[in-house]
Amino acid sequence: MGIFDTFFNKNKSGVNGETKTSVLAVLPEQIYESASLELQDVIAPSALKIEPKSINLGSKIARTFFIISYPRFLTDNWFSPIINLDKIFDISIFIKPIDTSIILRQFQKKVAEVQSQINMREGKGMVRDPMLDTSYQDLEGLRDSLIQAQEKMFDVGIYITVYADNELELFKIENEIKSMLESKLIYIKPALFQQEDGFKSVIPINTDLLNIHQKLNSEPLSSVFPFVSFDLTSDKGILYGINRHNSSLVIFDRFSLENYNSVTFAKSGSGKSYATKLEILRSLMFDVDVMVIDPEREYEFLAEAVGGRYFNISLSSDHHMNPFDLPIPREDETAEDVLRSNIINLVGLFRLMLGGLTPEEDSMVDRAISETYAIKDITPKSDFSNIEPPLLSDFEMVLGGMDGSNSVIARLAKYTKGSWSTFLNRPSNVDINKKFVVFSVRDMEDELKPVAMYIIMHFIWNAIRKNMKKRLLVIDEAWWMMKSEDTASFLYSIAKRGRKYYLGLSTITQDAADFMKSPYGVPIITNSSIQLLLKQSPTTIDILQKTFNLTDEEKYLLLESSVGEGIFFAGLKHVAIKIIASYIEDQIITSDPSQILLNKKAKEEQEAAGLAGK
Repeated sequence: MGIFDTFFNKNKSGVNGETKTSVLAVLPEQIYESASLELQDVIAPSALKIEPKSINLGSKIARTFFIISYPRFLTDNWFSPIINLDKIFDISIFIKPIDTSIILRQFQKKVAEVQSQINMREGKGMVRDPMLDTSYQDLEGLRDSLIQAQEKMFDVGIYITVYADNELELFKIENEIKSMLESKLIYIKPALFQQEDGFKSVIPINTDLLNIHQKLNSEPLSSVFPFVSFDLTSDKGILYGINRHNSSLVIFDRFSLENYNSVTFAKSGSGKSYATKLEILRSLMFDVDVMVIDPEREYEFLAEAVGGRYFNISLSSDHHMNPFDLPIPREDETAEDVLRSNIINLVGLFRLMLGGLTPEEDSMVDRAISETYAIKDITPKSDFSNIEPPLLSDFEMVLGGMDGSNSVIARLAKYTKGSWSTFLNRPSNVDINKKFVVFSVRDMEDELKPVAMYIIMHFIWNAIRKNMKKRLLVIDEAWWMMKSEDTASFLYSIAKRGRKYYLGLSTITQDAADFMKSPYGVPIITNSSIQLLLKQSPTTIDILQKTFNLTDEEKYLLLESSVGEGIFFAGLKHVAIKIIASYIEDQIITSDPSQILLNKKAKEEQEAAGLAGK
């Protein structure tokens, strides 16, 4: 006997078997005397009151409805407004296939009846009845589809149970649902004097006691499918999370949008890196190359787990990137275009390195870069596949022969001869020919971090331009890039130009205020088709509300969200989302220090056990 049957099957019948309202309760003394507490005692309401039009479940009132009529055509997602209604309700859909041979015999009889009525009207000289003609055409069309096995017929029962705290609230919910459905010519009725059977038909015990069905063929039946998430559930892509409103899946492919960029805003500890690592892990399974600029060394274990490459960029690092490297031109580019673009980017780098340049110095640096390439026989007509790029010391030497360059040379010296020379004045020895590559700048001095991130982005950008492939570039803690106009400008240019090279730029930051202060902050957001807002702090929420046009409800949702919860935007649509991961994924991507220490200890014990075994 089921949990609810225990309550429903007692004291139901009155005199002569007449159904009457009953009040059933479980007394605490009975549970105490039986010395047992079963599952039904825990989840069942303390009392039930069955009435003709509703059921009282403790402090809640429930009413069950069934659909009795459909229009001639059902549009896609007609059920979506009901499923996404911000109310408490349960829905059960019972689908029973009908044998095609049986339904064809019934159709044959029905077609004959309709044809006979049409012939009788014609014989009497009556005006043609459009309803009869339409019915005949529909029946014949459906019969053809059934014979050709293009369609099947089903008995379909759809039952809805709504819950409220009082009769007035229940009445309002009922009218709201009726209005939504009747606007689509779909009609429902309450299960009068069958509320008990209706409630049992809706609870998840797979029992259809109402047994009120309509016949639907495959095509309209498919429109009932309830797995919708405000059009954010697509047929391809990766799982971003669960729709908090209706528990459907948020599945999306960033490479199906007009651009492939995304931005993520969240306060520290809200799960932004966790969500990003989860997207990376799932994207790698769909043949996407991923490159990460990691300012906090959070992606090292992920790189190790998936067989990627991890480069720790610092003054004492063995990994070097020469900013004067040149990519090989693509088929749609010339050597002159590549050289010019690289010179422009280098001028921006020197502005950043040297703390700004006067207009005269800017012009001089631009000319010196061109001459530095020229001394290595690199011109707009050169073959870049067989060249040896110059170094920063070569650039310094060229500057030394120019009038008025003393100030620039003095500021440049620390990068060529001082303690910072090990970082820049070396040939490149970094190979990023892997599916997953991470550049960590955690151990780089704070003063040099923007410079390091700019050079890494420049190096990655040159590698991306060599060949077109589906790629994702992740910039974590992007507020570092927004501190300087040159780095912010370079980041914005990648956001604008990345689509041409099949590149998606993922920008992540916890400091929304600093990000928005930059003149490139809002343009980067507007050039990102996907935005993810996780839990926010009160100090930044007003800025985000204005930027993303959030309602007050959405604003408070972000303030009150738990870790890994927020709002997911894709194009013009957005849903409340909860980021979820499997156990294995969680072990790989977690940023929880306690969990990381446990994993490290388990790894050390495993290695110790292996050595002991040897």
